[in-house]
Amino acid sequence: MEKKLICVICPQSCDLVLSADGAGDVAVSGNRCPRGSVYAENEYRAPKRMITTTVRIEGARIALLPVTCTGPVPKERLRDCLDLLYKLTVKSPIKMGDVIAQDILGTGIDVIAARSL
Repeated sequence: MEKKLICVICPQSCDLVLSADGAGDVAVSGNRCPRGSVYAENEYRAPKRMITTTVRIEGARIALLPVTCTGPVPKERLRDCLDLLYKLTVKSPIKMGDVIAQDILGTGIDVIAARSL
């Protein structure tokens, strides 16, 4: 199996080619730094994504609070996490770094406020 990827870890944006055999061995080519091969292998074995979105907030001068997560969540759980956050409403005051959703959907990742409101 061969898969083409573009590395997003650094500004070089290397064109990567990942080759995997049936035994689970992986080879990566096209990377100009070691981080590219790590990125490609992680993307193949267990893809993860960072969440950056907004949640509703009551009692603040604006209606939406920007939030981010403390680490990447498994890609297959991304939609479920976003669905939960889109239904969530928090109350002000909120300080940047406050935990908005602890251990979201059992991923071990917290969702935190990205600004104070």
